[in-house]
Amino acid sequence: MRDTRLSRRSLLVGAAALPAFGILTRRGQAAEFTYKLATGQDPTHPVNVRAQEALDRIREATNGRLEIKLFPANQLGSDTDLLAQVRNGSVEFFNLATSILATFVPAASLPNTGFAFKDYDAVWAAMDGGLGTYVRSEIARTPILTVSKVWDNGFRQITSSTREIRTPEDLKGFKIRVPPAPMLTSLFKALDAGAAPINFNELYSSLQTKVVEGQENPLAITATARLYEVQRFCSLTGHVWDGYWILGNKRAWQRLPEELRQVVSRELDRSATDQRADVAKLSVSLRDGLTAKGLTFIDVDRARFREALGRTSFYRDWKTKYGDAAWSHLEDVSGKLT
Repeated sequence: MRDTRLSRRSLLVGAAALPAFGILTRRGQAAEFTYKLATGQDPTHPVNVRAQEALDRIREATNGRLEIKLFPANQLGSDTDLLAQVRNGSVEFFNLATSILATFVPAASLPNTGFAFKDYDAVWAAMDGGLGTYVRSEIARTPILTVSKVWDNGFRQITSSTREIRTPEDLKGFKIRVPPAPMLTSLFKALDAGAAPINFNELYSSLQTKVVEGQENPLAITATARLYEVQRFCSLTGHVWDGYWILGNKRAWQRLPEELRQVVSRELDRSATDQRADVAKLSVSLRDGLTAKGLTFIDVDRARFREALGRTSFYRDWKTKYGDAAWSHLEDVSGKLT
């Protein structure tokens, strides 16, 4: 019988084989710079697997001068706590979803506009092109900056413990957890759902105790956070694409010599490419694994959801908030939204 356990090995089915971690070349010597990289994802998530590979390569390439230690799974605080820490420099690097970063840099959620991207080709055309450049420039106007190209969180899907979500009308009154992200809160409120912003480290318990009926996340998160244990249905709405920026504290970044900064960005870019491929493959392969765990998948008509959203003021309101220039970067790839 085929093993359907969602182990670290099965989570990376179809992804590239992972190289062995590098060996510290200055063994026994203290690093010249010791920094921290915090993430919110489970250690088995591709974000952490690929980040650790990058950190090992950075240590090797800098001959041990720079050591960056990985702290996954919100070990150093909730996402909102960690955003404050990277701003003040107590954490040097932090991997954060674009949707949550929007609480500090509003333009960060521009790529999270509901039903803006039909597929990954559209996503990367935007995020490795004009839209990504615009968002990075807006982030750089603050005490933090992006130190690599964007990583992939994935297309977000709705899960539920109580009802099947097949049409936009099924969302009416549905108590759904969303991250503390204005765009996602706004989207579900526009569709008459009861959106409740809750930090990720409180998500599982909120579902388990029925504080909320459902949540929405990419399938890799649903798997690695074991949300299938407290959910019954998964509707493949793909309502929002979400990414991760690796954010750096500017003062900490500027303390590094230029040659070390180049190594950091080069190796994180390389792992970002690998991680994008991992998540894209997992988004397909995880359906079988999660089905075996008891989650029932529901294919929906995404166009019907987008049309329902278009009948509200959602797109008009967000265009007004961002302005015509910023909105045009999005519509260059998404097509007309308003």
